[in-house]
Amino acid sequence: MRRSMDPQIKGNVMKYKLVIFDNRLSCFETLLTTDRLIEAPNWHSNDTIFVNSDGLLFEIDLNNPVLLFHNTGELTTLNNDHGISPDGTTLFLSNNDENGNSVIFQKDINTTNCIQITNTNPSWWHGVSPDGQTITYTALRERNFCICTFDLSTRTENVLTNGFNHTDGPDFSADGRWIWFNGERGGEMNLWRMHPDGTKLSQMTSGPTVDWFPHPSPSDDAVLFMSYAPGTKGHPRQKHVELKLLNLRNRKITVIKKFFGGQGSINAPCWDPKGHRFAYVELQS
Repeated sequence: MRRSMDPQIKGNVMKYKLVIFDNRLSCFETLLTTDRLIEAPNWHSNDTIFVNSDGLLFEIDLNNPVLLFHNTGELTTLNNDHGISPDGTTLFLSNNDENGNSVIFQKDINTTNCIQITNTNPSWWHGVSPDGQTITYTALRERNFCICTFDLSTRTENVLTNGFNHTDGPDFSADGRWIWFNGERGGEMNLWRMHPDGTKLSQMTSGPTVDWFPHPSPSDDAVLFMSYAPGTKGHPRQKHVELKLLNLRNRKITVIKKFFGGQGSINAPCWDPKGHRFAYVELQS
């Protein structure tokens, strides 16, 4: 789960495009194209984006868009679930151990000093609260996928969901009142949200598409997510998918882009800090 797949299809080497969409201007900009598999763009500041590639982490300066290695010390089997604390000082990283289980760490952004967060694994990081005190993640507990939170001060894990066939992709709203995630019930994968204590669970999308990875905007007026075709199992790579915006004022869903991608395109929080733009990875053969 969440490991890079063979970056080839039908004998052709794939290219990976880091694309930025400006929500104010409704325009796309290809920032970087590479033969190297890149995944999960995540904004550090207005001018820097992190991506992972082949178990490692890289920075991309928007003013000089090349892949720059970011040293994560002994953590060299990263998967594509990573992000940054609201104050910009801490990286949260999901790293696969020797048994292939994902373990969450926190790392000082300027050094290689890392602290293991989760003791029960596998756990895949996905979001951090606006005050930086709580993370949310997908976990496998008692053979069930669930959404969890972890209080960084008390070092306490809380399991928030049950009754789902599968859950994934939790992310906090900008005001901290909600955790959004995708959850499967009755054979349908839709978007849901709940309070950080697990109460007020509500289904937010419905219909035949398979909806994944919701990311509330920093202005809390829209949620970015990705839809697979009906009947898709899991969140595979190399599929025709749609990027969508759910307007929270009127519940209208707009298709922003149809493209070739999937796994790795928007796994991590991908809005810029001001909420004007978001980044995603598109595949091209």
